[in-house]
Amino acid sequence: MKKFTDDTPIAMLTVGQLKEILGIDRILGNLTAHQTPTEQVMTVEEVVRLTGYSKATIYKFTSERKIPFHKPEHGGRRLYFQREEIIDWLQSESHPTIEQENIRKIKQLKNSVDVLTMTATPIPRTLHMSILGVRDMSVIYEPPQNRRPVQTYVLEYDEEIVREAILKEVERGGQVFYLFNNVEQIAKKANDVAKLVPEAKISYAHGKMTGKELEEIMEAFISKEIDVLVCTTILESGIDMPNANTIIVENAERLGLSQLYQIRGRVGRSNKQAYAYITYKRNKLLSEVADKRLKAIKEFTEFGSGFKIAMRDLEIRGAGSMLGEVQHGHMEQVGYDTYCKLLDEVMKETQGIQVQEEKDIQIDLNISSYIPDDFIKDSSQKIEIYQNIALCRTEEDIQNVIDEIIDRYGKMPDELENLIEIVRIKELARKSSITKIAQRMENIVFYFEDNNYPENMINILIQRYGIRIKFSTGIEPYITLKNAKNVVDDVKEFLRAVYECKKEETDNINK
Repeated sequence: MKKFTDDTPIAMLTVGQLKEILGIDRILGNLTAHQTPTEQVMTVEEVVRLTGYSKATIYKFTSERKIPFHKPEHGGRRLYFQREEIIDWLQSESHPTIEQENIRKIKQLKNSVDVLTMTATPIPRTLHMSILGVRDMSVIYEPPQNRRPVQTYVLEYDEEIVREAILKEVERGGQVFYLFNNVEQIAKKANDVAKLVPEAKISYAHGKMTGKELEEIMEAFISKEIDVLVCTTILESGIDMPNANTIIVENAERLGLSQLYQIRGRVGRSNKQAYAYITYKRNKLLSEVADKRLKAIKEFTEFGSGFKIAMRDLEIRGAGSMLGEVQHGHMEQVGYDTYCKLLDEVMKETQGIQVQEEKDIQIDLNISSYIPDDFIKDSSQKIEIYQNIALCRTEEDIQNVIDEIIDRYGKMPDELENLIEIVRIKELARKSSITKIAQRMENIVFYFEDNNYPENMINILIQRYGIRIKFSTGIEPYITLKNAKNVVDDVKEFLRAVYECKKEETDNINK
């Protein structure tokens, strides 16, 4: 088939035609051309090679202060950049991926086609769109048969540990990937590793090599003529070597979270126990973002962690703009949770789903409800748990949060259990049209929406509570429950009774 049209089925296209549509050759060329610079301090030209932006665009970014840069302390006009700052900036940006570009081109060819994309770690923007319902998402948690989770170590770089890790793998007949993402220095690094472990056969590979050179090296690795392959991040795509079950990553703080997860996934592809040594420069003060990335890759090691990794990446990097390349607008001003809520409401309205305004429920009870500092010491983790609790709307949501807390931190203290109960009380109050609950000594006062409560409720509550119930009329009528000994249980029991009355009244009206 030499020509194809809009009516040509995708399945009938040849590999060459698909490559033409998707621009695979150009994409691969870009991948090998954009190599990382050698120095921590970078010039404009090195930033261009790293980011893929033109020099004019980089200068435009600096004038608009959209990219971190520095000026010489002693005068001069030549700008310079810190490599780690640029890496973090790239991680915080939401650039279109090869996957997104491919989907766009396929859609241009045939608009009616359905596209299924598969990945271990979706980028934050894609994940965010799926969570909000803009894109559908399915998660596969089951690993291939006889696979074991990769045992992961995050630590400072230590030559002795590196040597022991390599020898341990070689002695059991396995092979090692050594990731060193610096093309200009990779030959020297391979030589250093050879001196460190003279017992092993060492070689190296990187994206600037010709296709023939890479093929020869990979064939030698497959045939076990090479024990340790020192390579760049070309490793993260399409490499399946079941005999390679140890990977060592140097300068891991420079890599993204999903990138680290993909790289770790290059080992552990057989029934043997695999090991990953994620190392960072000794005595180096890590940035907050880099520290979060390394903690996440250490924390999530079990099968099916790709989704959790992506969620953590979403927390670290942000969701990005759904209609552009960068994060912009007023999301930071309104807060991420509020932004998600507003966006969710818009999505439901476009789907024809009626959105009801959520009433704020005021709870004023004399109980301790918070997360103790000695239970969760990390402030960012504590904020995360608070946010997760605040977003609960159903009993299933609450149980999921409880399971997560117990799994990560252990048995919950009483104060945190009270906080969870407050969420349950709020949801019961919302169903019962109650807007405010306040404690007055041993009495609990309930205020109703629109200052009105069901007529059938008075007799039912009197029958159930007797003299413990007091009805107050006026501009803002309320009901008082006296002698509340167990505040939480008494409040929940009362709310359930009110909800039953309200439901009965609604059913009678609908008959």
